[in-house]
Amino acid sequence: MKSAFVLASLSVALLGNLACGSKRDSRVEKELPRVAVSLVADGAPEGGAWVAATLQSSRTAMMSTRMAAQVKRVLVQEGQRVSAGTLLIALGDEDLQGQLRAAETGLATVQAYHRRIQALQAQKASTAVELEQVEAQVAQAQAGVSSLKANIAYTQIRAPFAGVVQSRKVNEGDFVGPGTPLLELVGDGEQELLATVSEGEAKGLKAGAKVAFESEGVQGEAQITGLAPGGDPTSHKGTLRAKVLKPKGLRQGSFARILVPGAKAAAEGLSVPRSALVQRGELTGVFVAKDGHAELRWLSLGEGEGSFLPVRSGLKEGEKVIDHPGALQDGQPVEISSGVSRGK
Repeated sequence: MKSAFVLASLSVALLGNLACGSKRDSRVEKELPRVAVSLVADGAPEGGAWVAATLQSSRTAMMSTRMAAQVKRVLVQEGQRVSAGTLLIALGDEDLQGQLRAAETGLATVQAYHRRIQALQAQKASTAVELEQVEAQVAQAQAGVSSLKANIAYTQIRAPFAGVVQSRKVNEGDFVGPGTPLLELVGDGEQELLATVSEGEAKGLKAGAKVAFESEGVQGEAQITGLAPGGDPTSHKGTLRAKVLKPKGLRQGSFARILVPGAKAAAEGLSVPRSALVQRGELTGVFVAKDGHAELRWLSLGEGEGSFLPVRSGLKEGEKVIDHPGALQDGQPVEISSGVSRGK
């Protein structure tokens, strides 16, 4: 079974160098200030689990063209903010412009002929069949002109919505074909979380349900907009999409984790968040809040994905691990404050 243990989150910044070892020196306690920490649970209060996710814009477009042409001008760069309708890339359209002029000339000619037939028809000097034929010719010529104008429009790559240029794939002078990626545009406004979930994790979830999440230390709330469990034939996992309700303006592409109530944690046994780890050379450990002090504990960790790693040895069930230790030192006095919980 999953053995849950309590995590502790530092509430103030600490100064000083980390002292290795597990035994406290009485001189250290006198020199180091007491630090307030807040205890939180590493999983959902109702026995749920954290699911790794990515924060992204709900509107993303990879711009391409349906024409084979040479890139004439690139008018934007990565990171540039553009409004809807802004010209991003111009492709060469000289051949199409020549074809359009010829088609417009042909249309003008057949329209003139159409007017003459109409005049003769009024004088009973032409047949109804002749009028129908010329009307069909006019319609065909108009369709040809419209088609060429549409193709010319495809050489003008414009922003379909307001956003930021995420990446540029081509340079001026490049030859591109139909479907060639030109640039990626990320929209302003709404953001969403994208995660993969197993059938067990998705059980009980549905579109419209609200879930808690956190990203880069910021906690928020999102609403599930799409859920398709078991869609991947290899992993048997599906996709979960959730619209971010609050806060707004988080960094695109950031790692996040969604709290899935009622789901079983993926790993058996103890696990620790990556944010709690302390790396010193080849050694990895955590700080445990014990008897009013921070105790450095070296760990043996297993392989894992997402924000939590399984613990092979070094921790016991129920021990209180300090999250985001900063410059905390071994043996430093800590004070546990109440009333703070994660995922709510």
